[in-house]
Amino acid sequence: MKTVNISGLKNNPSEALRLSHEDMVLVMNRNEPDAIMVGLKNSKIIGLPGVRVALATALFKDGNLSIARSAQLANMPLSAFMSHVSRLGIPVVEMTVEEVQQDMDTLDEWLRQA
Repeated sequence: MKTVNISGLKNNPSEALRLSHEDMVLVMNRNEPDAIMVGLKNSKIIGLPGVRVALATALFKDGNLSIARSAQLANMPLSAFMSHVSRLGIPVVEMTVEEVQQDMDTLDEWLRQA
């Protein structure tokens, strides 16, 4: 196991990331263990069943990845990932009432012109 301290992590995060690809990295904060960094590819965690989908779902739900990027991370077609998150009760699109009304008005106008 490798170790880095918080200041080393702040000053050179790429070094800690490189080390995590070789082994687990223990992050120390004032001589106390604070966190562990694990390289997902070398530890084979990312290849375990359901891990990619779980990561992608959590990242999408928290707003850290778009729906398209999340589907790529999950190795799923976009439509399948959209169905997956919908089944979990996670909204694929979040809109205000005003935005929905604007879209409906635009649709009505478009349909009148057709």
